[in-house]
Amino acid sequence: MTPPTRDDLAELLQLHGDLATLRTQLSRAERRAESALAELDLRYRASGANLVHYVTLRHADRRGLQNRLLRFGLSTLGRSESHVAQAVGAVAQRVAEALRARGMAKRVAPAQAPDWQTASDDLHANTRALLGPQPQGRHVAILVTLAWPAAADAAWVQRLVHAGADCFRLNAAHDDPEQWRSMAAAVRAAGERTGKQLAILVDLPGPKLRTGPLASGPKPAHWRPERDACGNITGPCRVALVRPGQPTRGPHVVLPPAMLQQLRPGDRLQFRDLRDKKRELRISAAGCAELWRGAFLADGIDLLWRRGDDHLGTATLRGVIGRRPAISLRTGDRLLLRGDEDPADPGVRSATGAWVSPPAIGCSEPQIVRDLAKGERVMVDDGHLEAVVERIGPEGALLHVVRTQGGVFKLRGDAGINVPDTRLQVPAIGPADLQALQFAVQHADMVGLSFVRTAADVHNLHAAMDACGGGRLGVVLKIETRPAFAHLPSVLLAAMRRHPVGVMIARGDLAVELGFERLAEVQEEILWFSEAAHLPVIWATQVLDTLARTGQPSRAEVTDAAMAVRAECVMLNKGDHIAEAVATLGRILHKMEQHQYKKRQLYRQLSAATLRRGPREG
Repeated sequence: MTPPTRDDLAELLQLHGDLATLRTQLSRAERRAESALAELDLRYRASGANLVHYVTLRHADRRGLQNRLLRFGLSTLGRSESHVAQAVGAVAQRVAEALRARGMAKRVAPAQAPDWQTASDDLHANTRALLGPQPQGRHVAILVTLAWPAAADAAWVQRLVHAGADCFRLNAAHDDPEQWRSMAAAVRAAGERTGKQLAILVDLPGPKLRTGPLASGPKPAHWRPERDACGNITGPCRVALVRPGQPTRGPHVVLPPAMLQQLRPGDRLQFRDLRDKKRELRISAAGCAELWRGAFLADGIDLLWRRGDDHLGTATLRGVIGRRPAISLRTGDRLLLRGDEDPADPGVRSATGAWVSPPAIGCSEPQIVRDLAKGERVMVDDGHLEAVVERIGPEGALLHVVRTQGGVFKLRGDAGINVPDTRLQVPAIGPADLQALQFAVQHADMVGLSFVRTAADVHNLHAAMDACGGGRLGVVLKIETRPAFAHLPSVLLAAMRRHPVGVMIARGDLAVELGFERLAEVQEEILWFSEAAHLPVIWATQVLDTLARTGQPSRAEVTDAAMAVRAECVMLNKGDHIAEAVATLGRILHKMEQHQYKKRQLYRQLSAATLRRGPREG
């Protein structure tokens, strides 16, 4: 810092006082939080104190202070998330040094707090404790969602590991414990074959806030193999083979348990579809078959079980799910949301198209209807339909549709519901979560807490973990609700009573809860608070989604994937091209890590940074 001129002295004296006040505020905030910090895991004590410092720093508008620091070429504290007290102390020392040269200030004691390097080391250690060893060639891990039935095949998982996957997510909101065990076993087997430590995250289902069922429609199921843009077949339609009563999604066939146990890879289930076309399901792995030609199906079709030329038995097709019926809704329509799961009432329209009686649909969690109030918003299917509560009555909540995507919204059963304005009295840990937690104790490394809203939800999870012997499990906080974001510092401190902890930015639900226009701002703030707590972040929802599903990425999602380099882990969802998506993401992260770490721009050598002479220069 250059010696100050006479005109600068007044400004420096003001800075000196402001920084001294800020340091006092940091110390007082830490003292007030002493009892809460004492309850943290020992490995998080310094991190918790820094989080308290960061909350204090950001509690007031510091832009004026930053501008004055910038005038003197000093750090503006804009990258101090991980080491607030040390950064403020260092700047205060520089200002004091300039004033001491004029005999106008005393020496400033350095802050007794971790510096940037120590904080960075703590973050990396916490990341490894949660997600496993650092990936080779990059520091950002790739988390892949397991998809039944393909994920029951260790060779399929191994291909993803070779492509660059580092850990795997099992969504306990789908499938059942038997299928979970098959997928977890495939991950462990792939880890042994590749010599890699592959962490497994079990995502607890949380409350199921979804629309109730619609009456079954008459339309048949249409199963088709994958095709490219020219219509060429690029992959089969994968069909799950399940026992009676076993829940699943997507194309599946219900078979007798005895047949399921005896089926072998290469066996065929031959049939004629509704058009009398010859088709067959070829068994590819336990619980999984492939269909390479399109078929229209319905319950009651006979299946002939063949192995080579031998006919081993017959079964009747059961459990086929056709194209789901829907209720068409437009802006201005009314919809009754009931607190039950009875089949929906499609309503009655007049000859002019006006509703004589509005349609009605149930919901999976009756508490939603009890907690709703007039004027609150109800979002359906990731916000594709937005409605406002018009009135509450004994029959349910009458909603006024205020926005639909594309003019007409097709309301179907099992569509997600968000109520961002409502204070829901639904526990984050229910019977389904306890079942998934017990599975995780035996087969996983960490659990994801869905629907977290306040610190109390975290305490309830810890109690449930203790009750089933899951104290060793890591915890990933899924930040997906408006209350979770509003209470983020207290939620983080509650989780830091155990080690290790991570944070997932569930950007899809956050966009619905807080509004899409706020998503960019919100995800930045979650990154900052998590860095202040030295906790790893998982960047989630629709990363390279088009590439994973179709094999061709969009420009926007490639840019989005590049932004994910500021997190410690990036999550990919399922898709027929998931291995290609993993490999592409790995290359993007490898390149971007050379340019950016958290909020810091890294100045590697650029090939374009050359001043070249034009054709007429010389």
